[in-house]
Amino acid sequence: QVQLVESGGGLVQAGGSLRLSCAASGSISSITAMGWHRQAPGKQRELVALINSGGITNYTDSVKGRFTISRDNAKNTVYLQMNSLKPEDTAIYYCNVLGLYRYSFRPFNSWGQGTQVTVSS
Repeated sequence: QVQLVESGGGLVQAGGSLRLSCAASGSISSITAMGWHRQAPGKQRELVALINSGGITNYTDSVKGRFTISRDNAKNTVYLQMNSLKPEDTAIYYCNVLGLYRYSFRPFNSWGQGTQVTVSS
């Protein structure tokens, strides 16, 4: 199995910043992509940002120019730097990692436990 441990959530005022981290561990051969999703109460989970194995990034329109996704390959860790936060960003943020298991090379799709981000006005 592959485990994802998230950290960095919390309460911040509008206009502030927060940095989320997600560390992957377990029987990993390679990682295809890492991403962040978020879900607000009563709403569908949405993709926020992703980064593939080549370092190419994509963002949902609402966070472009404010959020930055990055990764540390040596640590199997993905980060989400969130600047100029708005109350609309309030949600539970989930890390997601796609890759291949070690030895078997079977694909995996692993999710973190979620971390709460609350932005006050």
